Amino acid sequence: ADVQFHTWGDTLGEAIEQQVVCMFSYITDLGTVDEVEESSVEVSAHDMQSLLYAFMDEFLYQFCVDGFVARRVTITSFDRTAWTMTAKGFGEKFQPRAKHPQGTEIKAITYSAMQILEPEEGGKADVYVIVDI
Repeated sequence: ADVQFHTWGDTLGEAIEQQVVCMFSYITDLGTVDEVEESSVEVSAHDMQSLLYAFMDEFLYQFCVDGFVARRVTITSFDRTAWTMTAKGFGEKFQPRAKHPQGTEIKAITYSAMQILEPEEGGKADVYVIVDI
């Protein structure tokens, strides 16, 4: 099955940060996640869609390998010429049953129907990503 995440922000960076937060809110209740650890992500790609994909996929990878759940994400650099992005995630290690309720497992990020809409003057940026659950 698939689920579509729709996020928005005053800037494209904010909308992208919220995609990762949205993904983790599907995995667990973020109200139970404390910001006691920090995780760094650095990705590169060849265009905006592949950069968004790589960004989300790296956070999903960190969850699968290390159990890290980010309650908040901050992009620290976003180069749209070189197609690179670095960010920090703030959260903690996932503790199912002990602290964090189990939500839905996310198997993969997809390119299917991915949309990245730049903000119009005074508007919001919108980002749509479908994930495989």
